[in-house]
Amino acid sequence: MRIITFLFLLVSINTFAQSFSAQIAKHREAYKADFIKDSRSPLKKDDLQNLHFYDADSTYKVIAEVVLLKNEKVFKMPTFNGSSSDYYRYAHINFSLNGKAIQMTLYRSVSLSSNPVYKDHLFLPFTDETNNKETYGGGRYIDLDAKEIKDNHFEVDFNKAYNPYCAYSDGYRCPVPPEENDLQLTIKAGEKSYTGEKKHKN
Repeated sequence: MRIITFLFLLVSINTFAQSFSAQIAKHREAYKADFIKDSRSPLKKDDLQNLHFYDADSTYKVIAEVVLLKNEKVFKMPTFNGSSSDYYRYAHINFSLNGKAIQMTLYRSVSLSSNPVYKDHLFLPFTDETNNKETYGGGRYIDLDAKEIKDNHFEVDFNKAYNPYCAYSDGYRCPVPPEENDLQLTIKAGEKSYTGEKKHKN
């Protein structure tokens, strides 16, 4: 009986891993397709071969506690081209990753929040110890949706972390991840360094 239970558990775990990998693969195909659709995109179809990702790993998908922040003032988040964009701190999120308790800050763009299409968009920029080694030196981003918050919790999947456009080309106003989201650990999930030649936007 124990052997049957163990085998069932093994099959279940394997099936979940395959299902999760397929889900992330589908997400990444859509991510690549968006570069072709976006007229502002720095990449063309031939450039997509230079995009690289860590293997899907469900340990980097976490359920985070969301602590909404009140009466936050708008601040200017610096961008890599020397300008800035207006954001406000929306919430703190707390979770455990690889046995370590982590707090990060979620942001909301002032300009995007006035657009009905993006009114629920939340921005999670971060840096970690893979930067300048296996991933883009300027950090990575995760997009989240305020509608997904249920009972003060929601899912954060680092497998969906992606590079800012500044990783591929100059001439873009990419926000610099604030120091409060500098993670003192390696996040071996999501997008890796771009291996193509960096472009120059006219």
